[in-house]
Amino acid sequence: MKERKTIEPEKLEMINNDIDELQEKTKEQESITSCFLVKPANQWIQEAKMRPIPKLLFDKFWFEGELCILFADTNVGKSILAVQMANSISKGKAVDGFEIEAESKKVAYFDFELSDKQFEKRYSDDYKDHYIFHDNFLRVEINTEADVPREFKDYEDYLCHSFETVIEKHKAEVLIIDNITYLKSDNERAKDALVIMKHLKALNKKHGVSILVLAHTPKRDATKPITKNDLAGSKMLMNFCDSAFAIGESASMPALRYLKQIKQRNTEQVFHAENVAVCKIENPHNFLKFVFEGIGSEEEHLRHYTTSDISDRDSTVMDLKEEGLPNTEIASKLRISEGTVRNTLKRLDK
Repeated sequence: MKERKTIEPEKLEMINNDIDELQEKTKEQESITSCFLVKPANQWIQEAKMRPIPKLLFDKFWFEGELCILFADTNVGKSILAVQMANSISKGKAVDGFEIEAESKKVAYFDFELSDKQFEKRYSDDYKDHYIFHDNFLRVEINTEADVPREFKDYEDYLCHSFETVIEKHKAEVLIIDNITYLKSDNERAKDALVIMKHLKALNKKHGVSILVLAHTPKRDATKPITKNDLAGSKMLMNFCDSAFAIGESASMPALRYLKQIKQRNTEQVFHAENVAVCKIENPHNFLKFVFEGIGSEEEHLRHYTTSDISDRDSTVMDLKEEGLPNTEIASKLRISEGTVRNTLKRLDK
């Protein structure tokens, strides 16, 4: 019988250490790959206590560390307000009429809407006497000449990676993306919205950055209050954001806009249907902006149809349908929802 070899104590200790290290690495790997992170409730609270209380970035609409959505119809002023917010946060100075608690932060504004010349026009006096932004305000455009590196499966994957590069290279603390429809050819499909929001939420968690995403509404019925259902791809987008607010256009006074909270987690709903923030868009010198007018009720700004108005609208719907226009185009022309057109035609048996 062969003599059984014994392991020297020093070597045994090394082996045990290696095993412990391997087990620790396995635990770490499981925490990365597992779908769930499981900890005692008290541990979650202890860890949360180590992080600062979120401060206001744009009043009760948007807090530090949140992934927030701002949505509105086309040409209502999303970009105007978003640049104004970026300017405010970069300086740590509040937009008149609204609160800010955060100190000056570095903001990366991803502008997929305007060319540099269009941007210049908005923030100058007819291309002269330009507004001077804070150095913390970074404006970002798509580099249309860039080729997609081989390690990325497609342009979208490369684009998502580039967001993180901006955060790490330029130390951006706040991202504003204007707007999400550029990132997907059809973000109204739930799976497309899911891909974008999951990636942005991951960046939000990993780097602690605050993110504002601009999105659009399909044509909506201007007689009804704004709700989460007015956001394109609403279910998925709303599931992944921490807060959301909307800009409404006043039907009674077209020059006015109102801001309404749609979703919030860090505060109660302050700017609700009976307490919307009313503004108008002005360019007193070299900065196109929202000017706070006061507080009002959303009802004051909704369109109200009289019996004759409805009759005229019904006739117009019928005329346009007889011309062969699809329901979507009729809705766009009359600034009503496609559902209203469909219901009108059904009611009139057309």
